Amino acid sequence: MSWRKDHRRPERGYHHGNLKEALLEAALGLIAEKGAAGFTFADAARSAGVSPAAPYRHFRDRDELLASIAQRGFEQFEAVLTKAWDDGRPDTVSAFERVGPAYLAFARNEPAYYSAMFESGLPTDVNPMLSAASERAFSIIRAAAERLAALTPPGVARPPALMMALHIWSLAHGIASLFGRGDAARRKLPMSAEDLLEAGVLIYLRGLGFPTERRSPEDPNAPAKPPRGPWDQKSAT
Repeated sequence: MSWRKDHRRPERGYHHGNLKEALLEAALGLIAEKGAAGFTFADAARSAGVSPAAPYRHFRDRDELLASIAQRGFEQFEAVLTKAWDDGRPDTVSAFERVGPAYLAFARNEPAYYSAMFESGLPTDVNPMLSAASERAFSIIRAAAERLAALTPPGVARPPALMMALHIWSLAHGIASLFGRGDAARRKLPMSAEDLLEAGVLIYLRGLGFPTERRSPEDPNAPAKPPRGPWDQKSAT
């Protein structure tokens, strides 16, 4: 399973007024092809069809170019997570369980942005705009965790919301990386990324004592049934 996405390089050089966009698109294509660390500032200029000196009109160096791409990625990432969380509708647990799959979908659909965001080695704290975009995206996961932590059953110690957010982020990020490498030599996995994440989140929530049962929308008063985990699929067929 490969999550690579073909970001085609621009076919023509820039004309007046679109040099910055041409460079961003060229760099995004190079990231998709070679990874965030696999190209130089000169490579981006060559791919955009401009002189090696031209990129300096808009970017101080390669790191600033990468930071701009990563910032755009985090902005798109925030929008994806916000839509998935939907302010906790129709209920907190269901909304919370949508966040992880949205994370995986973004990693699959936008691998070049994802690489710039998480694999470029850029410290976000040296770029205020990149840092702010990163924090806004993570704040969606944290807000969901805070809402979920408030539902801690009586008698169960309430876990710190930040810790919960970091746990879910680590789980989703690890699975995205595991499935997104496209390494033919890796161990073949018996389930999809989504199924693995669903099982992990379910085990995590149950371990904290959160109710994970679902009630029938047709009969809300009927006894709640535990969700069937991905590991039950074979036994059910």
